[in-house]
Amino acid sequence: MSYAKEVLELVVKKNPGELEFHQAVKEVLESLEPALERHKKYKDNRILERITEPERVIMFRVPWTDDKGGIHVNRGFRIEFNSAIGPYKGGLRFHPSVNLGILKFLAFEQVFKNSLTSLPLGGGKGGSDFDPKGKSDSEVMRFCQSFMTELFRHIGPDVDVPAGDIGVGGREIGYLFGQWKRLTREFNGVLTGKGLNWGGSLIRPEATGYGVVYFAEEMLKTRGMSIAGKRVAISGFGNVAWGAALKVTQLGGKVVTLSGPDGFILDENGVSGEKIDYMLTLRASAMDAVKPYADKFKVPFYEGKRPWSVPVDVAMPCATQNELDENDARELVKNGCVCVCEGANMPSTLGAIKVFQDAKLLFSPGKASNAGGVATSGLEMSQNSMRLPWPKEEVDTRLYQIMKNIHQTCLETAEKYGSPGNYVVGANIAGFLKVANAMMDQGLV
Repeated sequence: MSYAKEVLELVVKKNPGELEFHQAVKEVLESLEPALERHKKYKDNRILERITEPERVIMFRVPWTDDKGGIHVNRGFRIEFNSAIGPYKGGLRFHPSVNLGILKFLAFEQVFKNSLTSLPLGGGKGGSDFDPKGKSDSEVMRFCQSFMTELFRHIGPDVDVPAGDIGVGGREIGYLFGQWKRLTREFNGVLTGKGLNWGGSLIRPEATGYGVVYFAEEMLKTRGMSIAGKRVAISGFGNVAWGAALKVTQLGGKVVTLSGPDGFILDENGVSGEKIDYMLTLRASAMDAVKPYADKFKVPFYEGKRPWSVPVDVAMPCATQNELDENDARELVKNGCVCVCEGANMPSTLGAIKVFQDAKLLFSPGKASNAGGVATSGLEMSQNSMRLPWPKEEVDTRLYQIMKNIHQTCLETAEKYGSPGNYVVGANIAGFLKVANAMMDQGLV
């Protein structure tokens, strides 16, 4: 049995029931085989056992009161997975689906994603099973204050720097930061995704979506194509989908789908102009539904369906994990899709990835193509440290260069390890090597 398979079995045994974590580890370890065979030092130093085990797992209760005085208790988490190349960095997710296994998968992915950015950022993730949907501002504020009252002792600008994620936007970051400041008497870059008038960075909300499109454009260039003139299917309607729709439209492409838990819309005229602006209204409504778009702009709505049956040139899954399965992948291939660029974390199942690769589609894993969000968070940290805000153009230029560099790194690494054009192999090996070598440099950590 290979070293990678041996460790994968160990991970499954030690972490029962954490299916998303098992999936994320399997996807990475299987693609590391060429590097592990070439460099025996990683097995000798048991790097895989160390890199698949979080440095620290923090779990705590979060009591809070609703507007009627009722008491509720949620669970809070922070997974500080790896700090070999920098302070832990990764978002906070507030959603009923949050559990230990999901956050461990997200934190594990974050380690390699952050490594690929070339910025000095370790990997972490956190959140709570609290659902902000349907809650008043006062209820969300009280929850965030209770959450930060425990979390504050575990984070800091040089220790662990959380950001937003699903269910954690500008409102929640503001309440969390306010409680941090009250408890520590410090004003610093402990959180990213802050408001522009108190330390935030321009284009941070759009950054993940922008990065996805920049990466897709670089992929298409390898086959003499570009986003211009392409039909694009996007899932979701949150910040990632919004940023992607903006940038696709700017580059001359046409976004024809958006989706939510309720289904998807098909807009043959393209999601552009006021329709992109309306995506922000949808998100602010807290209804978690995309049907109002169909009602407002008189376009078809497909209840309970996903958008991958629509004939498109490029697919960008930007919603959540495992939203695109093997059958969806076959449908995209059959309909002539040439590029699938992940905008969410692990949105494609392992079966779907195999279909794409067997069909020789351009396929990018999220740890490479959705790194634009954390990259811009890193740029926000730099601005906070220097006490200097950068103009929009400078942030966007730096983001584009980071995504271009990640693309080049993935291609060169895949070629070097015998899998030319395989972005999964390239991303996983490149991300792994930097972190593994740093861990070895620092001794038994």
